[in-house]
Amino acid sequence: MNKIKQNTYINCPTCKKPALWSVENAFRPFCSDKCKMIDFGDWANESYSIPQIDSEEDDIMTADLSSDSGHLH
Repeated sequence: MNKIKQNTYINCPTCKKPALWSVENAFRPFCSDKCKMIDFGDWANESYSIPQIDSEEDDIMTADLSSDSGHLH
């Protein structure tokens, strides 16, 4: 029984073209070195960020630090 292996393709995160998802693609998940470097540049320029959600614990910690006045215990 011969099994034919089908290649898996994903959309390149940068240009959305099909990119081979395989060890044969040195740039995966990107389609090319150019797309990989564009993405790297976006990270380096801080174009991407993870939003911070303030919580009640943040307020408590800030109040504790403010009342401590910089004294070490």
